[in-house]
Amino acid sequence: MTEAIINLETVNPIDFFGVNNGKLDILKKKFPLLKILSRGTQIKLSGAPEQIAEAKEKINLIVSYIERNGHLSENYFDQILGGDDIETIDHFQERNPNEVLVFGPNGKSVRARTANQKKLVQEAEKNDILFAIGPAGTGKTYTAVALAVRALKNKQVKKIILTRPAVEAGESLGFLPGDLKEKIDPYLRPLYDALDDMIPADKLGYYMTTRTIEIAPLAYMRGRTLDNAFIILDEAQNATDLQLKMFLTRIGANAKAIITGDMTQVDLPRNQKSGLQTASRILRNIPGISHIELDEEDVVRHRLVKAIIKAYHQEHEEQEQRFNREHTK
Repeated sequence: MTEAIINLETVNPIDFFGVNNGKLDILKKKFPLLKILSRGTQIKLSGAPEQIAEAKEKINLIVSYIERNGHLSENYFDQILGGDDIETIDHFQERNPNEVLVFGPNGKSVRARTANQKKLVQEAEKNDILFAIGPAGTGKTYTAVALAVRALKNKQVKKIILTRPAVEAGESLGFLPGDLKEKIDPYLRPLYDALDDMIPADKLGYYMTTRTIEIAPLAYMRGRTLDNAFIILDEAQNATDLQLKMFLTRIGANAKAIITGDMTQVDLPRNQKSGLQTASRILRNIPGISHIELDEEDVVRHRLVKAIIKAYHQEHEEQEQRFNREHTK
């Protein structure tokens, strides 16, 4: 009898084992001659070597699929375990390993997961400036940060600069407690969160200390020339025309910039127009500048986010139609 231990540290154990171990029960039924035990993030297999080898191959295929897609239904779980034909295995296997943008802590793989996210990656590789516009949850910022981290790791750039306009989303910045950094940091928190997923904590701390990675409000970009850098301007819908022009003219030699934003979430005062709308229009046909639009089909957050975005979009369209009807009478 042979034993083998498989680690599942790169995936959520619930995604693998299922609710109330439903998927684990399927695994045990598929391999009745093996003794299969689960403990935390490990699976222990005991039995004949050939049976263990087959089970390991299937388990690795399942883990790989969950790493890529974040979820695996019991139906797909069952298909992977039961499908020995080439077509089934090819359907669930990694089609292009190079699609992985970066490997984060504990081997977590970060990649473009939707058609438009993949298009974002392709366009960013071909152009020095990219506008990525779309609703919340479409992965535009996360994918942009992954591209920046990959460029830094591959020594294509010397630093990463992540910036956002510090605009209140219905709240007053002045009344927040603490010094300027403590007031600003909550606005930049999503950028820190993305980096945490892609760079080990100790290395990220080193990069921040040496300013290899810099996170700062958009106003701090004024007067600088950003060479040999991968620059991301996030939440650009909250930048004015002057701010966006200032940012775009900071870009120096051997630099790339991705500008992300969501035109449905403008937090600027009513008397100020978003510079993102202007920039994406007047810079549309310049070689080296590309534009990607993401939509609700690219949402990779909770399944309800897609429905929420669709409902708000429908409400917005109905309001516009009512407005147009009232003003054409």
